[in-house]
Amino acid sequence: MVTSTHEASHRIFQDHPEALAPVFEALGLPPPAKADIEVLTPDTTEIKPLERRVDTVLRVEPSEGNGFLIALEAQTKRAAGKGTAWSYYVAYLHAKFDLPVLLVTICKHQPTAKWAAGPFECRVGPWVTQLTRPFVLSPENVPKITDASLVARQPAIAALSAVVHSESPDITAILELLARGMRSFDKSTAMYWCELVEIGLEDTPANETWKELEKMIATYFPGRGTLFEETYLKGKAEGKAEGEAKGEAKGILRVLEVRGLHISDNARKRITSCTDLDRLADWLDRSGTVERTEDLFV
Repeated sequence: MVTSTHEASHRIFQDHPEALAPVFEALGLPPPAKADIEVLTPDTTEIKPLERRVDTVLRVEPSEGNGFLIALEAQTKRAAGKGTAWSYYVAYLHAKFDLPVLLVTICKHQPTAKWAAGPFECRVGPWVTQLTRPFVLSPENVPKITDASLVARQPAIAALSAVVHSESPDITAILELLARGMRSFDKSTAMYWCELVEIGLEDTPANETWKELEKMIATYFPGRGTLFEETYLKGKAEGKAEGEAKGEAKGILRVLEVRGLHISDNARKRITSCTDLDRLADWLDRSGTVERTEDLFV
């Protein structure tokens, strides 16, 4: 079954191939910045009425050396027959494009990652006709976020790290650094990455932590039921500046509370009674960095 985690885990590479940095580094290849990367159709269906589809397929043309394909598969758990399907994908893409194929699987569970590494053999007795060994991105080789400045420099890798490490004991610290790093983005950019992470975290306990850290703006993923979407639709239905002001004030108080800052009755009243949307937006932007709640009003 296709899940939100599954979709987010591979779709990030379609729009942001720089997230492949751990793969290129392991292979000793130039980073994506020095290569032309094209998204290809993931359809591997033949004339026979049997649909087969790779999650994401990229064509890589390095500035030096020969081109190749990357077939990306998000795998949340072991699946019977998947090794056979992966072998088929590699053979089909190799034959269709006449280019070597690197199969990459993205797994957030280490046992699943160990299984996904294969090898998957097509064997008769002692004879192996075909052997498939996927390259696996997992908590073992995707670095954790340890510096908020990394988020500003490489948001795609940071988002991927949060999804892959979603069940790590360190996930709360990872998400806090991720949220802190996103303060350097403009609102629309922060909104995009926040929602992608929320969809990737799906129904894990970490998702509730992330929702507490998100700034409520709008949505890039209609129909997903994310915190941004719910807030945006509610504000749109109200259609009044008063409703927008209440939403901004609620967001400011939420950020301050999550950061553990004391909110006096006077400060709370001043925030909730304000109807100046520009002023509220400024307070929301600064609520993640002030040392004391009262500093908002300076």
